[in-house]
Amino acid sequence: MSGPVLGMILKGYPRISESFISNEILLFEQMGLNIRIFSMRRPREPFCHDSVRRIRARVDYLPTELFFDFPRLLPPAAFLAVREPRRFLAALRQAAVRFERTRNLGTIKHLLQAAYLVNQYLRRSPEVVHLHAHFAHSPTSVALFAGLLGGPDFSFTAHAKDIYTSDPGQLREKINLASLVITCTEYNKRFLRRLAPDSATPIHCVYHGIDLGLFNGAAGERRTTPRPPYRILSVARLTAKKGIPTILQALAILRDQGIDFEYTLIGDGDDRETIFRLMAKLGLLDRCRWPGTMAHDRVIGEFARADLFVLGCEVAPDGDRDGIPNVLVESLAMGLPAAATRVSALPEIVRDGDTGLLVPPGDPPALATAMRRLLSDKTLRDRVIGRGRRLVHADFDNRQLIRQLAAISCRNIPALNCA
Repeated sequence: MSGPVLGMILKGYPRISESFISNEILLFEQMGLNIRIFSMRRPREPFCHDSVRRIRARVDYLPTELFFDFPRLLPPAAFLAVREPRRFLAALRQAAVRFERTRNLGTIKHLLQAAYLVNQYLRRSPEVVHLHAHFAHSPTSVALFAGLLGGPDFSFTAHAKDIYTSDPGQLREKINLASLVITCTEYNKRFLRRLAPDSATPIHCVYHGIDLGLFNGAAGERRTTPRPPYRILSVARLTAKKGIPTILQALAILRDQGIDFEYTLIGDGDDRETIFRLMAKLGLLDRCRWPGTMAHDRVIGEFARADLFVLGCEVAPDGDRDGIPNVLVESLAMGLPAAATRVSALPEIVRDGDTGLLVPPGDPPALATAMRRLLSDKTLRDRVIGRGRRLVHADFDNRQLIRQLAAISCRNIPALNCA
């Protein structure tokens, strides 16, 4: 590997739910950028997307657990404390302020992981000229501490949960200390700028795009005119912010109205048992199918055969919320109309009455009405399918967006020395 290298700090790699990151890395490599990946965790799933297999970047895994890995984490920190006492004390003071604010032991782990990263890898790899962290919480904390300990400057991409569940003071400090901030929705960009209105750090919105050649809707089993039993699909992690209970309650309303359907829910998560209990309580088990988590090629097949895509996103009790779920973009690209909720940045992709239908979050009757309209109103259905596809092709082509992201990065990070 010749030339400057961009170090990417990721919470886990690879992750099946973070295909947008692997796609970004792959396209960066195809554009000639040298990438090295530093992951805070090993993969949890036994399979990965095809794009991951095509990535050439070296991957190094940092020690993960504070107590179990403490014998590995302590020596690099002790070495830096002796070799670079001023830098280490500055990082330690920053960690103490953060711990006082949140009482979270993760702060100590992130400091030690940063020391491990600097001592074991970055000191021996001067070609890594910049660190970019994906997600504003723990990966950016590691990048920030690494910079204080003698590593290169850092930037970060902020997504959704990492923004809205972070301590505002810490997030403001990260923005102020970063050389560049990227986020994936205009809604997020406005929030971050309001949080740090006086910061000189540039904040850019670059959407997560998709491979338009992959999600083209050219093949599949979808009926030209939907007919009962309607095929209704959701792809979502089973967590509070996805609003699956709202969808299930809306489906029960449709059933009570005499509408025949089969519902497929792809995904998994901590709320699995709660959701299954609600399915049973509502008497929907015979109409619901749960295949769990799927790789992209199988999800595309489900998009192709479905008649309607639905998401019930809402703001979770801890403030967590979605940005623009990639599955919504993929749905529209596949010519599959979508009903969703008016939360966060979802209106940036689902424009009510134009590219889909939007309803208030937590409103099953309104969602049931929107679903019924998209299944039965051919004029509406044809309009949102055509306009949804045009919007995705205009604003969510990942190759155009990665070129935009690369241009922003090269403009703001001179050390990359982009061609």
